Amino acid sequence: MGMTDTKNVLLAGATGVFGRHVAEELTSAGYTVLALGRGVENDVRADLMDRERLLRAVEGVRADVVVHAATALREAPMRHKDMYATDALRVDGTANLVEAARAVGARRLVAESMAFGYGYGDHGEQVLTEADPFGAPGADKECQRHVDAMRVKEALMLGADGVEGVALRFGLFYGPGGTENIVELLRKRKLPAVAGHGRVLPWIELRDAARAVALAVEGGRPGEAYNIVDDTPFGFGEHVKAVAEAFDTPKPMNVPTWLMRPYSYAYKMATTSMRVSNAKARDELGWAPLYPDCVSGLADLALATA
Repeated sequence: MGMTDTKNVLLAGATGVFGRHVAEELTSAGYTVLALGRGVENDVRADLMDRERLLRAVEGVRADVVVHAATALREAPMRHKDMYATDALRVDGTANLVEAARAVGARRLVAESMAFGYGYGDHGEQVLTEADPFGAPGADKECQRHVDAMRVKEALMLGADGVEGVALRFGLFYGPGGTENIVELLRKRKLPAVAGHGRVLPWIELRDAARAVALAVEGGRPGEAYNIVDDTPFGFGEHVKAVAEAFDTPKPMNVPTWLMRPYSYAYKMATTSMRVSNAKARDELGWAPLYPDCVSGLADLALATA
């Protein structure tokens, strides 16, 4: 392709729900986005899990920055096995992408990470910061598999020789392209609200998350991670109820948490509680969420799609 513009950003996962928002933000910021993925709509067609094909695909491509926003998920994971492909992508796919980044001459890597690397479970009233252990051992076997994969992904991106790495630890996504599925399920009365019992989770609106990526392309300290979450932790069941209220769907049925036990991953999520600080991203990236809580973000989305 012979691309040499140092404003080029090679974006893995550009055609996904999150990737589309990232591509839009990068384009608005003046970057040329080169989409990397398997589909015909991508500029560089390759599967991150296929090392040889990936390296062949990037021959002749030049990009100043590589962003990893690829996902293996096509729908919400319910059981731990639903996360296995994502775990593999975080480890093997990331290792391959780091090689590709060197091949295209990238000076910086930006990694999509997740706040759940701090560990599934109830963290109580503690407000987690980037100084807290990430990917630490001690979880049950299935959860440890996911946490280990998150830790390895960050280590690969942040520790790549000769390339600046920055990791963004996102909360749960909602917003355009993501929330509509929940709305549809609520309208069909197929989505209950699981009792939270005071448990809360970190959230981030998709466009707010994408703005953080655009800022990290040039900003942030190499080798550092940043929590990208809004200001208001919110229970998952409460989030479902907020969607129903914003979009005027039938109210979801309340169900006890134990009913989720057959869905091993969803149950683990339902019994996790964490509060996460975004202070470092505010101070060092110059980022702040436009939507301080998911209620305001959902209200704006409902208004825009009415």
